[in-house]
Amino acid sequence: MTRISLERIASIESRRHELAQTMARADLSPDEFVKLSKDYAAIEPVANAAREVRRLRAELDVLDGMVHDPAAEPELKEMAVAEAEEIRGKLPDAERRLALQLLPRDAADDRPAMLEVRAGTGGDEAALFAGDLLRMYQRYAEGMGWRFELISASVSEVGGYKEAIASITGRGVFAQLKFESGVHRVQRVPATESGGRIHTSAATVAVLPEAEDVDIHIDDKDLRIDVYRSSGPGGQSVNTTDSAVRITHLPTGLVVIQQDEKSQHKNKAKALKVLRTRLFELERERLASERAGARKSMVGSGDRSERIRTYNFPQGRVTDHRINLTLHKLDAILEGPGLGELTGALIAEDEAERLAGLEDA
Repeated sequence: MTRISLERIASIESRRHELAQTMARADLSPDEFVKLSKDYAAIEPVANAAREVRRLRAELDVLDGMVHDPAAEPELKEMAVAEAEEIRGKLPDAERRLALQLLPRDAADDRPAMLEVRAGTGGDEAALFAGDLLRMYQRYAEGMGWRFELISASVSEVGGYKEAIASITGRGVFAQLKFESGVHRVQRVPATESGGRIHTSAATVAVLPEAEDVDIHIDDKDLRIDVYRSSGPGGQSVNTTDSAVRITHLPTGLVVIQQDEKSQHKNKAKALKVLRTRLFELERERLASERAGARKSMVGSGDRSERIRTYNFPQGRVTDHRINLTLHKLDAILEGPGLGELTGALIAEDEAERLAGLEDA
């Protein structure tokens, strides 16, 4: 564990005190107060962790002094040895908590996320599996108190989805779900399989941090917007007007199609939201690739072509291949609540690797 200097700890606590004093001024504008409040909220958990480390170290210094004091009574020395041993047991955990607080944070962690699920290899069975994954994320989101909104969906003929896009809003959504991007594989006997043979199918998941209007500026001249009549299951009620919208971003070639709403204006707004999020992710990827020597995380790069997890129905297990974790809780995971154990393990692995990177630096 990298030992954090007392000077660094003092500077953290000093910064919190400085912010608190500034926020108490009567001449602050509302905008200034909001900015300072955000800065204070960000530094407070760091300062609390720093204060705990400083407290434990100070107590340990006092106890060690008593232990090595030739004038101290034997009974006091014995008590000091026992208390010092207890603090030495607590100190590494406290220092680790502080080190985690000091790790560089992904600026997108607190953002809502755009979830995209697409059926991969496996035909109808892949579409059914894509539907299972979408419901898993919806139930997990509901359990976390997040808002889950289906933006667009292409329903397959047998049920499930060829493709579905949803917006998930709430506290720390992207931080919790960002390691879900990749290829999810399922092994099970399809309902249409009379011979009882196990089939392997796949679906692709992408989790992207949602962009705000200030993040990405889109010039109208860079867009080609086509409108046409909606089609597909359930489209009869909107086929009488040109309500479907296809937006092409000419500089990148990105295309977004939206036809779920009866209103052309609503479809255009949703399509622009998806386009803005995809452009924001392209910019994030560009910046990440420019960072020389950037390490690929053990839990994966977020590449949608990377196989990350297998859901094996006959054995009732789910295996995450990036961290070699197998849980025999397939039903609980697909129902939503059990997914938290997987996401928690992935976040912990990522933190452990980044802490190791600090020690190696």
